[in-house]
Amino acid sequence: MKRNNAQSNCPNLQKKPIGSSMKHFIVLSVAVSCMLSLNQFSWNIEQMYEINRMVSLKEAKMGVASSQVVDDGKTPINLDHGDPTMYEEYWHLVSEKTTIVIPGNQGISYFSDVGNVCWFLEPQFARAVTRLHEVVGNAITEGYHIVVGTGSSQLYQAALYALTPHGLLEPIDVVSEAPFYSSYPLITDFLESGLYRWGGDAYKYDKDGPYIEIVTTPNNPDGLTRWPVVNRSGGMLIYDLAYYWPQYTPITSPANHDIMLFTVSKCSGHAGSRIGWALVKDEAIARKMTKYIEISTIGVSKDSQIRAAKVFDVISDSHEHKGSFDGISPFFDHSYDQMTRRWQQLREAVSNGTLFSLPDFPPSALCTFSGRTFAPISAFAWLKCERVEHCANFFKQYNIYVRDGSFFGTSSNFVRISMLDRPEKFEMFIQRLMSIINSFST
Repeated sequence: MKRNNAQSNCPNLQKKPIGSSMKHFIVLSVAVSCMLSLNQFSWNIEQMYEINRMVSLKEAKMGVASSQVVDDGKTPINLDHGDPTMYEEYWHLVSEKTTIVIPGNQGISYFSDVGNVCWFLEPQFARAVTRLHEVVGNAITEGYHIVVGTGSSQLYQAALYALTPHGLLEPIDVVSEAPFYSSYPLITDFLESGLYRWGGDAYKYDKDGPYIEIVTTPNNPDGLTRWPVVNRSGGMLIYDLAYYWPQYTPITSPANHDIMLFTVSKCSGHAGSRIGWALVKDEAIARKMTKYIEISTIGVSKDSQIRAAKVFDVISDSHEHKGSFDGISPFFDHSYDQMTRRWQQLREAVSNGTLFSLPDFPPSALCTFSGRTFAPISAFAWLKCERVEHCANFFKQYNIYVRDGSFFGTSSNFVRISMLDRPEKFEMFIQRLMSIINSFST
């Protein structure tokens, strides 16, 4: 398949060379297409994940994570997915505090707490979750049921199952304001369920009858605060609060919605543990969500829950008992500093030219947790190519792999860039981005 080049994407620009092309690697060029219709998106998820797999293999071969960052313009930089490896540095500093030993006779039974609505929820994890929310002040837990899942993706599916009325003549529509999380359409329609289907952009939804709206706040991909937009009778809401933590956004008040989804991966960075949790107000809904997880995976790994509980307790301790951490910054302070530094670097690079732009975040707000006043510092950069029609293809010319805006229900002029990768890779990205901008400057 023939690759586009920068001139064909942007014929009026004169580009200065920034480095020789790759000679020893076959550049993967896979066309990932999406077609927007009124009611539904059609995606090719196999191709999207194949891109990630192949580029990750190239990164491993070429040593992208070396300790000395020197960008040769050739090494593939994959910032398509939000792999939160930025957090490795902090957890290396406190590795002894998070070490656990699980005896061979522990966790053998399927059951954890048979008296709980969610019978596979480890009490240790439930206590750690409750404590962390109380420390941060980002969600109310009293009066809620905790449902644990294998990541928030499973909990999203469980919530759809639990909310969908049975006996409808056609599947209920699931909508979210664009740009929405790119996996929502994929997950919603993957099983081609007769219960629910993806309904697209909430702003364009004009049907009568029941519907489910996903409110992601702060939003993935743009980091903005969101509220429901359909606001019609028969609507049911799921709040995805994966990024409502003080390293990404000011905590202004504790969330208290009927269904709230959280994930370990974006809170502490432990994506590989595959643990998420939901705070659910209605017991009947919590039981249906539990039933979904029971049928699909017969519960959730106890080992992962125990590890996540230990990590959360260390986070809480780092803020409540700072003296026992030998001068190491509390977790959210350390993470906030990292995110702030990265956003400063990115904005400074983008401001050196007119080729790209970044969204203006809302005015700064006081964070009740940290006492700081700041604007959101999102886990992703929602970047626009001002003079290029297909932004992701443009970046691909320079071996930078980012996610096309069309996956989020918007224009291909936009791309989502992960801000959470390892320091070496992010530094290399900033260097290459500045080289691109300089090469197009007049």
